[in-house]
Amino acid sequence: MTFGILNDLFRGICVGVAASITVGPVAVLCIQRTLSKSRRSGIVSGIGVACADTFMAMAALFFYSMLQTQIEQYNTLLRVIGGIFVVIVGVFIFAQNPVPQIRRNRAGKTSLWQDFASIFGLTIANFIMVIPYILAFFAVFKISSGDVTGSGFSGFVRSVFVIAGFLGGATAWWTLLACVISLFRRRFRPRHMLTINHVAGLIIGILGIYTILSTFYAIFPNVGH
Repeated sequence: MTFGILNDLFRGICVGVAASITVGPVAVLCIQRTLSKSRRSGIVSGIGVACADTFMAMAALFFYSMLQTQIEQYNTLLRVIGGIFVVIVGVFIFAQNPVPQIRRNRAGKTSLWQDFASIFGLTIANFIMVIPYILAFFAVFKISSGDVTGSGFSGFVRSVFVIAGFLGGATAWWTLLACVISLFRRRFRPRHMLTINHVAGLIIGILGIYTILSTFYAIFPNVGH
C-alpha cells in the first residue's frame, strides 16, 4: 500500500512537470513578469498556473473514473493515441518561436494577488486544450483509472497523492524556472527561450515515442525471439 502511494505520488510529480515545461503564452507571461517585475511575481504567476492545471488534472481524473470500464477496455489504444498526441505536441513546441510574443508583452503594475488571479483565469480559460494534454500524460505515465479510483478509501487516498504530486511537480517547475531566469536576468535574452523550447520539445517527443514503442513491445513481447 505504502509503495503504491509513493509510486502514485512520483508519477503525479512526473505528470505535473511534463505538463508544465511547454513554453506557451502562459509560460511566456510568467517569464516576462520575472524579467520586468520581480522573481516573486514570476513565482506567484507560476503557482497560479500550477493551481489551475491541478484543477484540470482533478477534472481529468474524474473523467477517468466516469469512463473507467471503457478506459480499461481500450487502455492499449489510448496509450498509443496519448503517445502520438505527445509526439505531436513535442514537434509543435520544438517549432514554436516564443521570441516575438516575449517582445510584444508588457507587464503592468499589478499586485502579487492580481498576478496570481489573472494567470489562473487565463490558464483555466484554455481548459479545452489543457485537459486532453494532461490526460495524454496520464496515459504516458501509466496512471490508469483503476490505480487511482479503486474501491473504498484506498482509491481516494491514492487519487489525492496523484493530485498532490501533480501540484508539487508543477509548482517546483515554475519556481525553478523563475529563480533561474531571475538569477541570470542580466544575461537572459529572448532567444534563450527558443533553446528551452527545442529542449522541451525533444524531451516530450522522445517521451511520446517511448510510450508508443513500449506499448507495442508489451503487446508483442516475443517478437524477434
